[in-house]
Amino acid sequence: MIHLKSKTQDALLFYLLKFLALIVIGLLFAIIGSLIYSALPAIKAFGLSFFFKNEWNPIEENFGALPFMFGTIATSFLAVLLATPISICIALTISEYLPKRFSKLLSLLVEMIAAIPSIVFGLWGIFHLIPFVKETLAPFLKTYFGFLPFFQGPSFGIGILTSSIVLAIMITPTISSVCRSIFKAIPPLQKEAALALGATKFEAIKISIISPSISGITSAVILGLGRALGETMAVTMLIGNSPVISSSLFSPAATMASVMANEYTDANSPLHIASLCYIALLLFVITFISNIFAKLIIGRFNKGRA
Repeated sequence: MIHLKSKTQDALLFYLLKFLALIVIGLLFAIIGSLIYSALPAIKAFGLSFFFKNEWNPIEENFGALPFMFGTIATSFLAVLLATPISICIALTISEYLPKRFSKLLSLLVEMIAAIPSIVFGLWGIFHLIPFVKETLAPFLKTYFGFLPFFQGPSFGIGILTSSIVLAIMITPTISSVCRSIFKAIPPLQKEAALALGATKFEAIKISIISPSISGITSAVILGLGRALGETMAVTMLIGNSPVISSSLFSPAATMASVMANEYTDANSPLHIASLCYIALLLFVITFISNIFAKLIIGRFNKGRA
């Protein structure tokens, strides 16, 4: 009797969990279907040329996503370039150099950054980062690197560089926490063997921790990139929201998320709304693919360890 009751409970739990998992999958497909349905007028009107047009004119109902794709890719990749070395150094400091009690404190402080709302980062950027970029960072970059097209033109504080710095701060906890988990998964015997063979602390970390973790670090970077791609409020407040393509990092731009946040409430034509939904669908697909790619790399890393 007790055995039969246990089997019944197990079966109920199994079907309940299966039902909940199917609900999550169903919600995912429902979101995709809703985006496709809402974007259908724009898909019919512009097709794939929507991705290559650089004009966004709601008055004449001529829409193209290229400036927003450029702004999203530029800010996200620059943020990843800034955040990755800092995040790896933080993860190594926590896992290899600091005493346990101090590493827990630093780990907590880093993870607290992820809990700060993005609008707080936006306000901080407006009152502190924009003046710093305008009065200090931009003149320095123009003085020493002004021969490069990335650091030419006027700087008003808002633009690609400012929003990328804020994004880098926001994705640092994501990259560092994943890297820290990967470094902890490395068997201690590898580092001890390197030290026993005469390697220095730096060489042991390089050989026994960094080298085997390359694929895992890559997955952490891709997860951080996925976070940066979809960030909205902080970027909207700092990027300038101008649908232009410029080689200068000081120039204003716009991202796919920022144009949706700025224009969706003011969109007054069906084609305008559909074009914004088309951008939302594109952003969803890009983020979805980046996360799948990261999961595949993590799976490959775990399989290699096994």
